[in-house]
Amino acid sequence: MNITSSVQYLKGIGPIKAEILGKVGVFSINDLMAYFPVKWQDRKLEKEKDLNDDFQDSYVFFGKIQSIKDLYTSSSLRIFRAIISNGAQEIEAVWFKRHNPRYDVFSQIRRDIKPGIKIWLVGKPEDPLFKFKIRVEEYYLETDERAQRAHINRIVPVYPLTDKLSAKFMRSAVYFSLLNYAQELPEALPLELLAKRGLLTAPLALKALHFPENLLELKRAKKRFIYEELFLLTMAWAIKRRQTRNIKKGYGYDLKKNILTPFKEKLGFDFTDSQKTAINQIFKDMREPSPMSRLLEGDVGSGKTVIAMSALLLAAENGYQSAFMAPTEILAEQHFMTFEKYLKNLPVRFEILTSKLSPVQRKKVIDKIAKGEVDIVIGTHSIIEPSVKFKNLKLMIIDEQHRFGVRQRAALRHKGEKADMLVMTATPIPRTLFLALYGDLELSILKDMPPGRQKVETSSVQEDTAFKETRIELSKGRQAYIVYPIIEESKVADLKSVKEEFEKVKIIFKDYKTAMLHGRMKSAEKKRIMGEFLNKKIDVLVATPVVEVGLDAPGAAIMIINNAERFGLASLHQLRGRVGRSKYKSKCFLISNNLTPDARERINAMCSTSSGFEISEKDSYIRGMGDVLGIRQHGDMDFKIADILRDSDMLKKAIEDKDELLKNDPNLLKRENFPLRRKLLKLYQNKWNIIDLT
Repeated sequence: MNITSSVQYLKGIGPIKAEILGKVGVFSINDLMAYFPVKWQDRKLEKEKDLNDDFQDSYVFFGKIQSIKDLYTSSSLRIFRAIISNGAQEIEAVWFKRHNPRYDVFSQIRRDIKPGIKIWLVGKPEDPLFKFKIRVEEYYLETDERAQRAHINRIVPVYPLTDKLSAKFMRSAVYFSLLNYAQELPEALPLELLAKRGLLTAPLALKALHFPENLLELKRAKKRFIYEELFLLTMAWAIKRRQTRNIKKGYGYDLKKNILTPFKEKLGFDFTDSQKTAINQIFKDMREPSPMSRLLEGDVGSGKTVIAMSALLLAAENGYQSAFMAPTEILAEQHFMTFEKYLKNLPVRFEILTSKLSPVQRKKVIDKIAKGEVDIVIGTHSIIEPSVKFKNLKLMIIDEQHRFGVRQRAALRHKGEKADMLVMTATPIPRTLFLALYGDLELSILKDMPPGRQKVETSSVQEDTAFKETRIELSKGRQAYIVYPIIEESKVADLKSVKEEFEKVKIIFKDYKTAMLHGRMKSAEKKRIMGEFLNKKIDVLVATPVVEVGLDAPGAAIMIINNAERFGLASLHQLRGRVGRSKYKSKCFLISNNLTPDARERINAMCSTSSGFEISEKDSYIRGMGDVLGIRQHGDMDFKIADILRDSDMLKKAIEDKDELLKNDPNLLKRENFPLRRKLLKLYQNKWNIIDLT
């Protein structure tokens, strides 16, 4: 046998257990060794200091059995008790099992546990302060030396389990596989890199990760695998980027300006310097022989949509189709309304495609797309469904990129072979994080705001103060958003809901037109309400965070965010970006309850600056980025141990090493880089279909 052999041939596993292991992705011995722990337990009698969140609480006791006793209850529960002493302390160890009339549930325990025998116990004290009574989880006899090596008097791994996999079984299986096969594990990283970064070799690191001798060894093992995961990711992105540049798309664009010029005149304002730079970069990319892959990053209100429209119109006037994909129906509908506003009477055919269209409407739009009778398709995930076929798709734009992954980008790419792609985000991303998440993309940044945009005055106030200020602005003809975190009442204390609060708001602002907006409403109703708000037929819009992105109402000058402590910095900034979009002085009121130190830090950051780029430098923003960007569950990365936020320093080193290695060996053809090449292909070739090292 070797590391590629099935786990069923390992001692103590067999075909039934192997089938269960297959459900957690463990098929081979190598898979078993690569099944990383999620936490550890320090089961030493003399515990090490400085344990962190990676460790679970455990209580271990070693002593001699003094007496035993069976206890029966009136229920189906059976209890076995033993008094155990280590000379200095005496404890009561208790086992609980459900009664089964077909067999003696304590038969094995009775055979093992007898007075005079020495035993190791692992369990939970009934009272953490007075550890006189222990509920036993595992026990090991002093004579069972083999079991002790994996389970007791050491730091032991804690694995993610299923109902049919016990912790003891997993530890035994992994320990046995490491004992016999760890030395066969190939080293993927070049030896020069290991020496440069002071990293353990793969076999040593794997043993230390599962069964470390001490905390220092565990720390070194984690460092090794964190580095490896980040290094492989940056390598994959770099190769993907080069691969895209080497593709010849076989079509081009002419700046005819028969649509672009009238569009620019219809806008009624000049582009900022940043917008001009971004448009020039995008147009240059589109006219290159290889497909464009670019990320446009701009603060809320910086004018990304008109840049996207410029690119879409360049494609349209060259006879090509484009797709403009947004993460939510509300945002897609908002974009569609913007297109209606600025492209009216221009020779451009555009349609919206979302899941809320009726079957008849949907079929009609899909047929028109397939026949080439639509120039620009605006929509949600519906665009990438198999039933949607384009006749001549050459440009794809994805808004709010962080809500889509590599696979969804790839699915959209399949709609148009060798098409150009522009992705956009209003979430300022730290440079290193950008390289990790979007390493295959070029970057354009909008650093200035369109003229006439007002700085939004932000303050933390009580609700009555916010409503008083809102009434003053409404009397001037302004509009207001009032945002609540949830749609309906929740069991969570102090969490206000849109439906409940809307009834109160209608009474408070009875002299003004109010309306409610949330994600569960029908598409036609949402579109109607948004249209009326944009046309100033609605004064107060009471909504959930669905208005966070895309809604562009110049008349809105007030944003009230309730339960602001429940929102991350990036979300708060996005919501605030819905106001201040015109010459009117605008205000954002944050209403909070039960502020934790972290929430207070976020609220203070919001009140002290209006710049998204300044906010992105705040510690609490960085900590919250995982949720905003979907990193914690980022399916494109599948990290077992690395965290690109926590391990940003390691990521910087990995990027440096990647640059140096690819400079000296672009296709990884040197003998010492063969193992790295194989690992990259194994991880990313089928998964992303992006690696080409030929």
